[in-house]
Amino acid sequence: MPGHVIMVVRSWPRQSQSFIVDEVVAMERRGLELTIVSLARSGERRRHPQLDAMRAMVLFLDAAGANARWTRILEHTRALAGAPGRYLRTLGYAWLHPRLSRGYSTYSTIRCFDHAVAVAGLAFRLRRSGAGAPHIHAHFAHDPALVGMLASRLTGLTFSFTAHAEDLYRIPPASLLARVTAANAVVTCCQANAAYIARNVPRTVRPPVRVIHHGVELDRFRPARRPARPDLTLVSIGPLTEEHGYVDLLRACAALAESGHRFTCEVYGDGPLRRQLIELSVGFGLAGQVSFRGERSRDEIGRVLAGADIFVVTPGGATDDDADGRPNVVLDAMASGVPVVTTAIASLSELVRSGQNALVAPPGDVETIAAHLAALLTEPALRRRIGEGGRHTVEARYDVEAAASALETVFGTRTSLPAEVAP
Repeated sequence: MPGHVIMVVRSWPRQSQSFIVDEVVAMERRGLELTIVSLARSGERRRHPQLDAMRAMVLFLDAAGANARWTRILEHTRALAGAPGRYLRTLGYAWLHPRLSRGYSTYSTIRCFDHAVAVAGLAFRLRRSGAGAPHIHAHFAHDPALVGMLASRLTGLTFSFTAHAEDLYRIPPASLLARVTAANAVVTCCQANAAYIARNVPRTVRPPVRVIHHGVELDRFRPARRPARPDLTLVSIGPLTEEHGYVDLLRACAALAESGHRFTCEVYGDGPLRRQLIELSVGFGLAGQVSFRGERSRDEIGRVLAGADIFVVTPGGATDDDADGRPNVVLDAMASGVPVVTTAIASLSELVRSGQNALVAPPGDVETIAAHLAALLTEPALRRRIGEGGRHTVEARYDVEAAASALETVFGTRTSLPAEVAP
């Protein structure tokens, strides 16, 4: 039974990955000890407020300068001296498989081996301190999972990883196969991802694949009283990129305005399409109704959702099997009791049921998106029913405490494992 979990991430901290922080804090509440190993610093100025509740130490591997280089040389020396066979076999494996870092990656395979040596050094220090044999878990299937896999080969420790979105779909199938077959278990956040792994990794060499939904802190996102008012507020949150379908949203808003509906639409987030979308909203005559508010912290998003009447995201579907993953902010909106309008992308298929906990349109279907928004704008009873359905769904299936409990089974800190869900 591992006494500690080493969690490898690409960069830390990230506003867009607040669900990882929520999971860590929930696991710590359950008594699990963790250390975060980040391959790089995020560089983001906004700080996730839950970081203050986290006990886990964070080790950054992107330090520069003579001291950092000397420390890394010592780690290689210790790894070679402590287990020369494992060290040389793992180095040879990394040298002979440079393609493992192809695709959606930042580091070469040899650089990932270098980072894996640092993870192995941390594992050695933890065992020497009496923490027991740690388990290595990587969040994301690209660089972090490759580092975790190589660290497992160096140390013989158990290894698992969580696959999310682009990290899963934009690495070559051969690279995914290597990572999956080296793992004791694989975690992913939706059935669509589990099915993709099953299509690319034969069952005979595949470890258990668990779907563990990203959980929501139900006490942080709660339904709020929304007073009746003539102008309702639509809220959309997400990166301003092509795959998130904001052009479709603006076209739907233009159709609503042309039909005489009274509303305002607040868009939160940033990205490469910001200027284009602002210009497009002006061209559609929406300058007084649609505003672009930029990025916000997790606490600010909670307050935004508390004041929203309708939440809308309209992803157009990604070219690589839904590579952008599930918009986790949909869960936040549903937990807040806000009625949701969205589109039928694969990663949302197990979350939303049109007419029950959301109104769902085909991707790119501006007419249906506008019709769903118009229905919610004009029917208070429908808003209330869809909002209550969303909250009930999150309470039943997406509580962060349940996610933390399920992750404990993957890490080996609990003895009962759920059945594999991938076909």
